[in-house]
Amino acid sequence: MNILLINGPNLNLLGTREPEIYGNKTLSDIEEELIKVAQDKNINIECFQSNHEGEIVDKIHDSVKTIQGILINAGAFTHTSISIRDALIGSKIPFVELHISNIFSREEFRKESFLTDIAIGIISGFGTKSYFLALEGIIEYLKIKN
Repeated sequence: MNILLINGPNLNLLGTREPEIYGNKTLSDIEEELIKVAQDKNINIECFQSNHEGEIVDKIHDSVKTIQGILINAGAFTHTSISIRDALIGSKIPFVELHISNIFSREEFRKESFLTDIAIGIISGFGTKSYFLALEGIIEYLKIKN
């Protein structure tokens, strides 16, 4: 099973960006831990981060034949990107939307997501643990689906 983890804009700043909201772990820390957890379950995870919307769209397109599931923390693109939404729809790859913070308890504009209604599920508000909960969710979904 091959899973793609996509992180959107500014998530490369984890560990230093607003630690009171996002914690002290870096994106590399999270990715390394997630890869270890996945390996223990005989799952491959490819990690990708970009601050550029088109690069994320291209990555989704390029994954159609090799990836069975996507974990996506689209960052600010969650609330703005119809092109990422359309790429996810077009790819037909099941995905879990995830967020470190609870987007529904923050600013009004963060309560709207272009991804939630097409995701198989959403994990929001559990800090960096959200990544691991999302991984468990996509694995269980794909096991049942197959």
